[in-house]
Amino acid sequence: MFKMISMSPIFKGLSETEVKELLENVHHNIRSYSRGQIIAQRGEEVNNLYIVVEGSVKGEMVDFSGKILKVEEMHAPMPVAHAFIFGEYNIFPVDVIALDNCKILYIPKIEFLELMQHETRVLIKYLNSISNRAQFLSNKLWLLSFKTIKGKIAHYLLNISKSNTRTTLILYKSHQELAEFFGVTRPSLARVLAELQEEGVIYVNRREVTILNRAKLLEMIK
Repeated sequence: MFKMISMSPIFKGLSETEVKELLENVHHNIRSYSRGQIIAQRGEEVNNLYIVVEGSVKGEMVDFSGKILKVEEMHAPMPVAHAFIFGEYNIFPVDVIALDNCKILYIPKIEFLELMQHETRVLIKYLNSISNRAQFLSNKLWLLSFKTIKGKIAHYLLNISKSNTRTTLILYKSHQELAEFFGVTRPSLARVLAELQEEGVIYVNRREVTILNRAKLLEMIK
């Protein structure tokens, strides 16, 4: 367990022994969850640092029509909702559900605060991690601002291509995962990808996408 925790963004850089010594001086516990079990519900107060130490979880939202939007998957040893531990509005923004049988490390807020005061490396890693989280959420919000699926796909492809010279991309998400990320159905995503290919904008070969017309993608996000 301590080896896994030492690989978490919050404790990265500390040895397994150092992590063990730190946790021996703070109250903490580990809880087990079965696949599909609710770990936390949207609106609940975040009173602990949560780290997945085994298995994986997902964060999802359900709108008033019943449509589910999966925000993100978190695999061991990732933290969960760590950007919401502090602040006046420190509640879970999504439902957290076990994707498979998993175990979660809980460290109470006050204990985690004392730990960071004692070990500045943990404090620095925590601040870096929540900054990265803010950048992720900013990008997610920008993505959701596009009204059409074509706009979402164009933004996503341009974002991961990074440079004008890189035209062939490997998607790290499956089509099902992309559909959930965009908040659309898989058939709708497949239809739009086929349309873009027919229009000569991209060429799709499973998870490999080749950008054929970058200018057209740029037009879609304007």
